[in-house]
Amino acid sequence: MARCTVNYVGRLTAHLPEAIRVIMVKADGSVLIHSDGGSYKPLNWMSPPCVTKVLPPELDTDQSTWVVENKAGERLLITIHETLSESEHALGIDPGLQKDGVEAHLQHLLATHVGILGENWSLVRREFPTAIGPVDLLCKDGTGATFAVEIKRRGEIDGVEQLTRYLELLNRDPILAPVAGVFAAQEIKPQARVLATDRGIRCFLLDYDALKGTDDPTLRLF
Repeated sequence: MARCTVNYVGRLTAHLPEAIRVIMVKADGSVLIHSDGGSYKPLNWMSPPCVTKVLPPELDTDQSTWVVENKAGERLLITIHETLSESEHALGIDPGLQKDGVEAHLQHLLATHVGILGENWSLVRREFPTAIGPVDLLCKDGTGATFAVEIKRRGEIDGVEQLTRYLELLNRDPILAPVAGVFAAQEIKPQARVLATDRGIRCFLLDYDALKGTDDPTLRLF
Protein backbone atom coordinates (compact mmCIF):
# COMPACT_ATOMS: atom_id res chain seq x y z
CA MET A 1 0.00 0.00 0.00
CA ALA A 2 1.51 3.28 -1.07
CA ARG A 3 0.91 6.89 -1.93
CA CYS A 4 1.60 6.85 -5.64
CA THR A 5 1.13 8.40 -9.04
CA VAL A 6 0.45 6.14 -12.02
CA ASN A 7 0.85 6.83 -15.73
CA TYR A 8 0.01 4.46 -18.55
CA VAL A 9 1.71 4.94 -21.92
CA GLY A 10 0.62 2.77 -24.83
CA ARG A 11 -2.26 2.77 -27.27
CA LEU A 12 -3.45 5.80 -25.32
CA THR A 13 -2.29 7.66 -22.23
CA ALA A 14 -3.89 7.63 -18.79
CA HIS A 15 -2.97 9.36 -15.55
CA LEU A 16 -3.84 8.62 -11.94
CA PRO A 17 -2.98 11.59 -9.69
CA GLU A 18 -1.19 11.11 -6.41
CA ALA A 19 -3.28 9.15 -3.90
CA ILE A 20 -3.12 6.19 -1.55
CA ARG A 21 -3.66 2.93 -3.44
CA VAL A 22 -3.04 -0.79 -3.22
CA ILE A 23 -0.41 -2.05 -5.65
CA MET A 24 -0.69 -5.78 -6.25
CA VAL A 25 2.08 -7.73 -7.96
CA LYS A 26 1.10 -11.34 -8.64
CA ALA A 27 3.31 -14.35 -9.16
CA ASP A 28 2.40 -14.44 -12.87
CA GLY A 29 3.95 -10.97 -13.27
CA SER A 30 0.73 -9.01 -13.57
CA VAL A 31 0.49 -5.67 -11.77
CA LEU A 32 -2.82 -4.19 -10.59
CA ILE A 33 -3.59 -0.80 -9.07
CA HIS A 34 -6.60 -0.73 -6.73
CA SER A 35 -8.38 2.06 -4.89
CA ASP A 36 -10.73 1.81 -1.93
CA GLY A 37 -13.73 2.03 -4.26
CA GLY A 38 -14.73 0.58 -7.60
CA SER A 39 -15.48 -2.89 -6.28
CA TYR A 40 -13.20 -5.61 -7.71
CA LYS A 41 -12.02 -3.76 -10.82
CA PRO A 42 -8.53 -2.21 -10.72
CA LEU A 43 -7.99 1.39 -11.75
CA ASN A 44 -5.18 0.31 -14.03
CA TRP A 45 -3.24 -2.85 -14.64
CA MET A 46 -0.71 -4.64 -16.81
CA SER A 47 -1.39 -8.22 -17.81
CA PRO A 48 1.36 -10.81 -18.27
CA PRO A 49 3.70 -11.41 -19.89
CA CYS A 50 5.34 -8.25 -18.62
CA VAL A 51 8.51 -7.22 -16.81
CA THR A 52 8.75 -4.92 -13.80
CA LYS A 53 11.89 -2.86 -13.16
CA VAL A 54 12.38 -0.68 -10.11
CA LEU A 55 14.42 2.43 -10.87
CA PRO A 56 16.62 3.90 -8.12
CA PRO A 57 15.24 6.88 -6.17
CA GLU A 58 15.71 10.30 -7.70
CA LEU A 59 18.32 12.59 -6.19
CA ASP A 60 17.23 14.41 -3.00
CA THR A 61 13.96 12.41 -2.87
CA ASP A 62 12.81 9.08 -1.58
CA GLN A 63 10.60 8.55 -4.62
CA SER A 64 11.16 5.45 -6.68
CA THR A 65 9.57 4.49 -9.97
CA TRP A 66 8.38 1.11 -11.11
CA VAL A 67 8.39 0.56 -14.85
CA VAL A 68 6.08 -2.27 -15.92
CA GLU A 69 6.38 -3.09 -19.63
CA ASN A 70 4.75 -5.74 -21.80
CA LYS A 71 5.85 -7.24 -25.11
CA ALA A 72 3.90 -4.64 -27.07
CA GLY A 73 5.95 -1.85 -25.50
CA GLU A 74 3.09 -0.54 -23.39
CA ARG A 75 4.28 0.78 -20.04
CA LEU A 76 2.83 1.39 -16.63
CA LEU A 77 4.88 3.96 -14.71
CA ILE A 78 4.24 3.85 -10.97
CA THR A 79 5.89 6.57 -8.89
CA ILE A 80 6.02 5.64 -5.20
CA HIS A 81 5.89 8.78 -3.06
CA GLU A 82 5.43 7.00 0.28
CA THR A 83 5.22 3.34 1.22
CA LEU A 84 2.61 2.78 3.92
CA SER A 85 2.86 -1.00 4.19
CA GLU A 86 4.49 -3.84 2.28
CA SER A 87 4.05 -7.58 2.56
CA GLU A 88 4.70 -10.69 0.50
CA HIS A 89 2.77 -13.96 0.60
CA ALA A 90 2.97 -17.14 -1.45
CA LEU A 91 -0.62 -18.21 -2.16
CA GLY A 92 0.16 -21.56 -3.74
CA ILE A 93 -2.02 -23.34 -6.28
CA ASP A 94 -5.63 -22.22 -6.22
CA PRO A 95 -8.23 -25.02 -6.47
CA GLY A 96 -10.48 -22.81 -8.61
CA LEU A 97 -13.98 -21.46 -8.16
CA GLN A 98 -16.59 -24.05 -7.28
CA LYS A 99 -20.02 -22.81 -8.27
CA ASP A 100 -23.24 -23.96 -6.70
CA GLY A 101 -26.58 -23.62 -8.44
CA VAL A 102 -25.29 -23.44 -12.01
CA GLU A 103 -27.48 -24.73 -14.82
CA ALA A 104 -25.76 -28.14 -14.83
CA HIS A 105 -26.69 -28.62 -11.16
CA LEU A 106 -30.26 -27.53 -11.81
CA GLN A 107 -30.50 -29.94 -14.72
CA HIS A 108 -29.22 -32.85 -12.63
CA LEU A 109 -31.61 -32.11 -9.75
CA LEU A 110 -34.63 -31.64 -11.98
CA ALA A 111 -33.82 -34.83 -13.86
CA THR A 112 -33.69 -36.65 -10.53
CA HIS A 113 -36.97 -35.13 -9.33
CA VAL A 114 -38.74 -34.90 -12.67
CA GLY A 115 -42.02 -35.84 -11.00
CA ILE A 116 -42.39 -32.26 -9.72
CA LEU A 117 -43.20 -31.22 -13.28
CA GLY A 118 -46.42 -33.20 -13.17
CA GLU A 119 -48.05 -36.39 -12.00
CA ASN A 120 -46.48 -39.55 -13.41
CA TRP A 121 -43.84 -37.64 -15.36
CA SER A 122 -40.76 -39.62 -16.38
CA LEU A 123 -37.39 -38.75 -17.85
CA VAL A 124 -36.63 -39.97 -21.36
CA ARG A 125 -33.13 -38.52 -21.59
CA ARG A 126 -30.91 -35.70 -20.43
CA GLU A 127 -29.11 -33.67 -23.12
CA PHE A 128 -31.35 -35.03 -25.88
CA PRO A 129 -29.44 -34.30 -29.12
CA THR A 130 -30.73 -32.11 -31.94
CA ALA A 131 -29.02 -30.63 -34.98
CA ILE A 132 -28.65 -27.27 -33.19
CA GLY A 133 -27.68 -28.52 -29.75
CA PRO A 134 -28.96 -30.70 -26.92
CA VAL A 135 -32.29 -30.24 -25.19
CA ASP A 136 -31.74 -30.19 -21.43
CA LEU A 137 -34.45 -32.76 -20.62
CA LEU A 138 -36.82 -34.79 -22.76
CA CYS A 139 -39.71 -36.09 -20.67
CA LYS A 140 -43.08 -37.79 -20.94
CA ASP A 141 -46.14 -37.18 -18.78
CA GLY A 142 -48.62 -39.71 -17.48
CA THR A 143 -50.53 -39.74 -20.78
CA GLY A 144 -47.41 -40.40 -22.85
CA ALA A 145 -47.15 -36.85 -24.21
CA THR A 146 -43.60 -35.63 -24.89
CA PHE A 147 -42.10 -32.46 -23.40
CA ALA A 148 -38.84 -30.63 -24.03
CA VAL A 149 -37.58 -28.85 -20.90
CA GLU A 150 -35.13 -25.97 -21.14
CA ILE A 151 -33.44 -25.03 -17.84
CA LYS A 152 -31.93 -21.64 -17.00
CA ARG A 153 -30.82 -19.88 -13.84
CA ARG A 154 -32.35 -16.67 -15.17
CA GLY A 155 -35.09 -17.09 -17.73
CA GLU A 156 -34.96 -14.43 -20.43
CA ILE A 157 -36.27 -14.03 -23.97
CA ASP A 158 -33.17 -15.68 -25.45
CA GLY A 159 -33.95 -18.86 -23.53
CA VAL A 160 -37.51 -18.93 -24.83
CA GLU A 161 -36.22 -18.44 -28.38
CA GLN A 162 -33.75 -21.28 -27.87
CA LEU A 163 -36.49 -23.64 -26.68
CA THR A 164 -38.71 -22.55 -29.58
CA ARG A 165 -36.01 -23.60 -32.06
CA TYR A 166 -35.66 -26.98 -30.35
CA LEU A 167 -39.42 -27.52 -30.50
CA GLU A 168 -39.52 -26.71 -34.21
CA LEU A 169 -36.93 -29.42 -34.89
CA LEU A 170 -38.37 -32.00 -32.51
CA ASN A 171 -41.85 -31.64 -33.97
CA ARG A 172 -40.51 -32.56 -37.41
CA ASP A 173 -39.79 -36.04 -36.05
CA PRO A 174 -42.96 -38.14 -36.51
CA ILE A 175 -41.86 -40.49 -33.73
CA LEU A 176 -41.65 -37.69 -31.15
CA ALA A 177 -44.32 -35.24 -32.33
CA PRO A 178 -46.20 -33.60 -30.87
CA VAL A 179 -43.64 -32.13 -28.44
CA ALA A 180 -44.62 -29.33 -26.04
CA GLY A 181 -42.23 -27.06 -24.16
CA VAL A 182 -41.50 -26.25 -20.51
CA PHE A 183 -39.27 -23.29 -19.64
CA ALA A 184 -37.82 -23.85 -16.14
CA ALA A 185 -35.73 -21.27 -14.29
CA GLN A 186 -35.02 -19.85 -10.86
CA GLU A 187 -36.20 -16.46 -12.12
CA ILE A 188 -38.25 -15.73 -15.23
CA LYS A 189 -38.38 -12.22 -16.64
CA PRO A 190 -41.89 -10.88 -17.36
CA GLN A 191 -41.15 -10.44 -21.07
CA ALA A 192 -39.91 -14.03 -21.29
CA ARG A 193 -43.05 -15.32 -19.60
CA VAL A 194 -45.27 -13.36 -22.00
CA LEU A 195 -43.41 -14.71 -25.03
CA ALA A 196 -43.44 -18.27 -23.69
CA THR A 197 -47.17 -18.14 -22.96
CA ASP A 198 -47.85 -16.75 -26.42
CA ARG A 199 -46.02 -19.74 -27.93
CA GLY A 200 -47.76 -22.31 -25.78
CA ILE A 201 -44.72 -22.93 -23.59
CA ARG A 202 -45.30 -23.46 -19.88
CA CYS A 203 -43.11 -21.60 -17.36
CA PHE A 204 -41.86 -23.34 -14.25
CA LEU A 205 -40.14 -21.55 -11.34
CA LEU A 206 -37.39 -23.56 -9.67
CA ASP A 207 -36.56 -23.21 -5.98
CA TYR A 208 -32.97 -24.42 -5.95
CA ASP A 209 -32.69 -24.80 -2.16
CA ALA A 210 -35.91 -26.81 -1.97
CA LEU A 211 -34.96 -28.86 -5.01
CA LYS A 212 -31.59 -29.67 -3.49
CA GLY A 213 -32.90 -30.46 -0.03
CA THR A 214 -36.10 -32.45 -0.49
CA ASP A 215 -37.51 -35.24 -2.61
CA ASP A 216 -40.73 -33.34 -3.20
CA PRO A 217 -40.06 -29.59 -3.33
CA THR A 218 -43.00 -27.24 -3.71
CA LEU A 219 -42.56 -25.27 -6.91
CA ARG A 220 -44.85 -23.06 -8.94
CA LEU A 221 -46.16 -23.96 -12.37
CA PHE A 222 -47.71 -21.33 -14.64
